Amino acid sequence: MRVDGARALLMSLLEEKVEVVFGYPGGSVITLYDVLPEFPIRHVLVRHEQGAAHAADAYARVSGKVGVCFATSGPGATNLVTGLANAMMDSIPIIAVTGQVAVGSLGTDAFQEADLTGITLPVTKHSYLVKKASDIPRVVKEAFHIAATGRPGPVLIDLPKDVQLAQCEFHYPKAVDLPGYKPNYDAHPQQLQRAARAIAASPRPVILAGGGVIASGASDVLTALARKASIPVVPTLMGLGAFPAGDPLFLGIAGMHGSYVASRALHEADLLIAVGTRFSDRVTGPPKGFAPRARVIHIDIDPAEIGKNVRVTLPIVADARRALEPLLELVPEGGVARRPWLKELDDWKAEAVRLVERNVARGRRGAVTGTADLAAGDRPSGQSAFEKAARRRTLSPLEVMDRLGAWTRDHEAIVVTDVGQHQMWAAQRVPVDHPRAFVTSGGLGTMGFGLPAALGAKVARPDKPVVLVTGDGSFQMQLQQLATIRSENLDVKVVIFNNGYLGMVRQWQDLFNDKRYSAVALGQWPDFCKLGEAYGLRAARATSTASLKKYLTETLECEGPALLECMVEPEANVFPIVPPGQGFEQVILS
Repeated sequence: MRVDGARALLMSLLEEKVEVVFGYPGGSVITLYDVLPEFPIRHVLVRHEQGAAHAADAYARVSGKVGVCFATSGPGATNLVTGLANAMMDSIPIIAVTGQVAVGSLGTDAFQEADLTGITLPVTKHSYLVKKASDIPRVVKEAFHIAATGRPGPVLIDLPKDVQLAQCEFHYPKAVDLPGYKPNYDAHPQQLQRAARAIAASPRPVILAGGGVIASGASDVLTALARKASIPVVPTLMGLGAFPAGDPLFLGIAGMHGSYVASRALHEADLLIAVGTRFSDRVTGPPKGFAPRARVIHIDIDPAEIGKNVRVTLPIVADARRALEPLLELVPEGGVARRPWLKELDDWKAEAVRLVERNVARGRRGAVTGTADLAAGDRPSGQSAFEKAARRRTLSPLEVMDRLGAWTRDHEAIVVTDVGQHQMWAAQRVPVDHPRAFVTSGGLGTMGFGLPAALGAKVARPDKPVVLVTGDGSFQMQLQQLATIRSENLDVKVVIFNNGYLGMVRQWQDLFNDKRYSAVALGQWPDFCKLGEAYGLRAARATSTASLKKYLTETLECEGPALLECMVEPEANVFPIVPPGQGFEQVILS
């Protein structure tokens, strides 16, 4: 069949069973958008290209498929870069298709020209500049294979506008031949036997579960292994959902804001079984002080991660599921032998509660009540009802999060977060019992990720409730996506933690810079309820426990998209926190 390049691209996407793309048109992709209505592919029109990348990212996280986004050349394409970097850091498979100036104009600084393959080289798994229409089917086949196999990641296809118009014979390849790209999936049998013996001999083991467990579909096998061998589990931020939060072996998240018992367990363990994690600095702190008593078994599909940050005793380069399945058969039951270790962990949980209560009691004298105004220079003139409410930021963020977490668990909702204090409170206190039910920006820590990610999650799973937890700072970075949510009639619920600050930056300035607040007070604006209503969302504001009880349920259970603004304590901090550059011994509990 003879077709033009634009149709060849879309026909190739259909061969890869693509059902939806997120995008924003422009001059160099007019041909692509001209023929797009001919194909049974849903196009979701975002209101900023960065949102297209984040939406495709979340679509991939929730569905387990490859996400796809479109953008035009120049600024449209460069607006994708943050989203590509986010997906690269978190190992998320997406395909970005960008327009480009004509092949003959490359390198001439033509209107809206940008060297996308050069710009995206560090933030993609691979990138293509297609110069012949006949190459499009092969390139698409390879791109999807690269994005979804091995360690997943984003791939860019840069498509000049004259290539979109050029004619070619369409033949979609049945197989991929990439001699230099051969991911290893199966674990070495002898390494598995050594791992099984190490686990059987360990009285104090811990499993560290990363996002690779979820990516490989290994959550059920990891859960079975932990229960069979009575091994407690600590997920990373990306690993939330890899092991059910309601299980007695669940210890809470690891890292800078990890639970006291999880951090102490990692510190005291004699064996660490790390699966699908890259040992980021937010998990380990100074690597030399991380799990200092433990032998380390590291299972990961990316050989570059083995030994990169943490010394590994027993490396296993393999897909997580294909390593854990045979390991499950080799590992003996461990219930009786591990009872002292599990009892010690229970004692630490009780100890953490006592320490927090003691510290809180000591700090009550002269403590900030949570009703303090912002700095005088940030106060608006006038006394509107909104401005008065903005000064009454009295809700405890933990109360909001606990009530929200109870609802999301009861309704098996997908929880999406932005980045900041609210993200850490959600990771600590929203119970996640299933994989692909917690969506957040991990490695890149991208503010503005949340709203486009929530719409991408809802497109992926229209049958599931989707709740976005965001802050007044993060929300304002991509709030224009409310138009996409409304126009697509996506039933997304938005819960904004409004404390009037860039909360996490303010917290660091509070704890580590002698409370010298600099450029973190956001003031009283905007009125998020009026903003939500302007975009056609139902909106409400909670300023007290009574109004929270009323409006939270109404917001979460109403029909259609809705927004709830929660006026939370301005100077509430996230605890525990391990100070930057410090080890577990310096943890601040409250």
